[in-house]
Amino acid sequence: MRIVSVQLPQSFVNAMDQLVRRGVYPNRSEVIRTAIREFLKKEMQLEFQDDEVPEYVIR
Repeated sequence: MRIVSVQLPQSFVNAMDQLVRRGVYPNRSEVIRTAIREFLKKEMQLEFQDDEVPEYVIR
């Protein structure tokens, strides 16, 4: 995996930390990976017909 740095509002970090403390996710990275995965699935579906979705897009 690649490391990517981003700046987030403190409220986002607090919310992610809460999810980690509750045991919903093991760490912040997994929260972010899940959020980006869902975002890409949604956005890519808008751009491509179902039979045109590239293999790298997680369905």
